[in-house]
Amino acid sequence: MLARPARRTVVITIGSDIGGTFTDFVEVNETDGEIRVYKTLTTPDDPSRAIEQGVAELAGGRDGGMAAVDVMVHGTTLVINAVIERKGARTGLITTRGFRDVLEIGREKRFDAYDLQIEYPQPLVPRYLRMEVDERLHATGAVVAGLDEASVRTAVQALKDEGCESLAVCLLHAYRNPAHERRVREIAQEMMPDCRISLSSDVLPEMKEYERTTTTVVNAYAKPVASRYLSKLQDRLRGKGFKGEMLMMMSSGGINSVDFAREFPVQIIESGPAAGTLGAAHFARLAQLDKVLAFDMGGTTAKLALVENGHAALTNDFEVAHVHRFKPGSGIPVRVSVVDLIEIGAGGGSIARRTPVGTLQVGPRSASAVPGPACYGQGGTDPTVSDADLVLGYLDPAHFLGGRMALDKAAAERAIDATLASPLGISTEEAAFGVHAIVNENMASAAKAYVSEKGENPKSCALVAFGGAGPVHACDLAARLGIRTVLIPPRAGVAAAFGMIVAPVMYAAVRSRRMLFKDLSADKLDAVFSEMFQECRERLPGTVNAEQVEYEYSVDMRYLGQGYDVTATFAKDGGHEAVLAAIRASFEDTYRRLYGRIFQALPLEIMNFRVTASAQRRIASGTGATRAAEGDGKIGTRRAFCTRTRQWMDFGVHRRAEIAPGQPFPGPAIVEENESTTVVPSGSRIHVDAHGSLIIELSHQGEA
Repeated sequence: MLARPARRTVVITIGSDIGGTFTDFVEVNETDGEIRVYKTLTTPDDPSRAIEQGVAELAGGRDGGMAAVDVMVHGTTLVINAVIERKGARTGLITTRGFRDVLEIGREKRFDAYDLQIEYPQPLVPRYLRMEVDERLHATGAVVAGLDEASVRTAVQALKDEGCESLAVCLLHAYRNPAHERRVREIAQEMMPDCRISLSSDVLPEMKEYERTTTTVVNAYAKPVASRYLSKLQDRLRGKGFKGEMLMMMSSGGINSVDFAREFPVQIIESGPAAGTLGAAHFARLAQLDKVLAFDMGGTTAKLALVENGHAALTNDFEVAHVHRFKPGSGIPVRVSVVDLIEIGAGGGSIARRTPVGTLQVGPRSASAVPGPACYGQGGTDPTVSDADLVLGYLDPAHFLGGRMALDKAAAERAIDATLASPLGISTEEAAFGVHAIVNENMASAAKAYVSEKGENPKSCALVAFGGAGPVHACDLAARLGIRTVLIPPRAGVAAAFGMIVAPVMYAAVRSRRMLFKDLSADKLDAVFSEMFQECRERLPGTVNAEQVEYEYSVDMRYLGQGYDVTATFAKDGGHEAVLAAIRASFEDTYRRLYGRIFQALPLEIMNFRVTASAQRRIASGTGATRAAEGDGKIGTRRAFCTRTRQWMDFGVHRRAEIAPGQPFPGPAIVEENESTTVVPSGSRIHVDAHGSLIIELSHQGEA
């Protein structure tokens, strides 16, 4: 829990999420639960301009302006975009002699055994900017050969001469003994005082040389870019009168200080998608849904994540800048804790085209915010998913963004007809439904593969849909997955920004200590966790109340001789024998769920210890239930295409803010709010629960 200013009893928090097409804002008065939202087009040339516009809009409707805001939580795609688009800093790498080519050698593993022209992502640091120094540590951390400082000065000078503004230092086995890396930093700071430096022993004190190097390099590559952006953003906010605390959304689903993000930008590489999943988990808990598939579809991409018992799954195996989008191993490994999700090039701005063989293809290219879909009227001419949704009657041209942005239906029809319908010899409406159906089937196929890899069946899940385009596509996606229950949280179009507000303050520490499980003594366990506790205390924001911090413990384990680890989470309660039993039980439960069996006779090996420190932020219980509403909020009807009956039908149009909690009504229905639109097919039953979530019960095909 963050310490609150004593001068005021009202606590105001703003969450801001920069997406590929829109930038979203949610403002919560944490004292009484009042929520205000705003949504504007992203400004790709300078994302901080959209943030400035949004906070100014919110400040204009509140006494005290931005000076009344206590906390601002921010999420951005800046880091991952810098890596994908190769727009990071000129970065040098200093490593142990003989390990200059780790970035290219990798794991010597082919991600596609049958691709004779296989390609791998180009290293972020080219070979001529990778320098070797003389030193050597043993795997235990013992010094085999001392650090040759003359070789360090030679390497630093060479990188200085090449104009590097950031350095990554990754020496062999530095995760066990950081002394040599720290001395390299001292020398580099002396010779290049303006250079940003990232040490692997700080960024990722974990074994596996390739992953430790790539993660440290990504951090160094993004560090100057992230620092400049965050400084500019802070200056813009201060210029608007903001005097509160700024926090950043981490990829792990927690938040931390802006200074932490400036030092470790690799930790915010997936901040936006993580926040959306946190928002979905929040409303799943309120609705008492124990297993849900969180579905976030915005303007550029769609994300899917499994949430069980109100908690999003985390993973440490993450890749960026894939050469082949759905082929693990074709990207750059980044070993940080991230919400375990799958990302698909499917959003409202995804462009549809006719392939050379005469079929429809949707995505992964996107019209983004500029020029945007044809219906936005900003110069875009390519047909997109949003254009198809408008032609199918799902979107109200006059009510988009609450009427702040009018949509041009005629432009959408022209784009679809010229590019798709006429060349294919079909009607505009048929082409529009083809676009809608294909993007949904693409997402369904990805969801099935993702959920099955987790040892689950999508039919056992509910679907929680959010994002600007998610509620439009949720019911048809659910039907394709065999899911019966769909939940649309209040203000679904800005759920990621809301997720930032309910996210806990968090930091995750890791230590590599390879040993047999049977050799894990109480002293060894206490020593490694004490070291990580200290790190957590140092890297959590200073405003966190230490008494409110909770700790989660886990270990990465495997059967001796295996090449991959399984993370076992356990409670550190009771005596040492009870802790050992809890670790083994957690490992076996996880291993059995993933692989179907366990091997009692095989010895277990521990690779890494992990501690996650978190402190829940105080948030008012009010989450958006409809106030003073009566009836089902129906305001009329609109002709739209029903995905269940494959026919044009009259859909009831309902204003979500005017639907009374518990009031049932049937589909086909279109439920509108300022930030998103929910499309419900015929045969469905709909109501709003006590927390403001729209609950949809779908019927199977053939049911009345």
